[in-house]
Amino acid sequence: MTRRGWGIHALVEVLNRVGVRHGAQEVLFRGVDSGVVEGLRESIHFERSLGVDDARGNRVLLAYAMNGAPLPVQHGYPLRVIVPGWYAVASVKWLTGIEVIGAPFQGHYQTDTYVYEWQRGGQVEVEPVTLQRVRSLIAEPEADAEIERGDLTIRGVAWSGAAPIARVDVSVDGKSWQEARLVGEGKQHSWQWWELLLRVDAPGTVEIRVRATDMAGRTQPETPEWNRLGYGNNSVQRIRVQIR
Repeated sequence: MTRRGWGIHALVEVLNRVGVRHGAQEVLFRGVDSGVVEGLRESIHFERSLGVDDARGNRVLLAYAMNGAPLPVQHGYPLRVIVPGWYAVASVKWLTGIEVIGAPFQGHYQTDTYVYEWQRGGQVEVEPVTLQRVRSLIAEPEADAEIERGDLTIRGVAWSGAAPIARVDVSVDGKSWQEARLVGEGKQHSWQWWELLLRVDAPGTVEIRVRATDMAGRTQPETPEWNRLGYGNNSVQRIRVQIR
């Protein structure tokens, strides 16, 4: 199977061929990269797992080629898993094994790192990093750029693991949010380009903020939600430019 220059197989097809026994809970992916991490005596491989339902129903792919050629080493040759909509840590490179297991995986990269860790109600809550949170970034103008007074074009990208982007709003110098124009067709698991054209006549420092909302109703927060390891920050981006 080939899709947009990739040589791929759907993971669910492989699972169906080999058969998944009753009681299976997760699918474990093991990469060739290994080493000793702090606190552990023995060398471990990079391993992550997906729940069986996620592995079957999340359009998970096994990629072995790219642009008509074998997958480059830096992209995970000879085989890597791709989990659309999830943070890239789930897309294990350099696969050496795929195993269906009957209990939740408790490996280092599943439970000790690449996790959200919060203090809530006096208790520590830990959850693996999975679905990408809705986010947007400003590509133009660059932060701290010097711009002539007059017409100003603000452009950027937005994305979300949960659903396509529904809207992007921009605020200039603390004023009301203005809805940007979405450029091109919105698709899940793809960047959504956007732009806003406006006029700035007064010189000085101007702050530009941007936030996105996806079709699942998720909107970027003004400030990041704290977690000990700092993953998943999708708060509203702010940049400053100088109008002259």
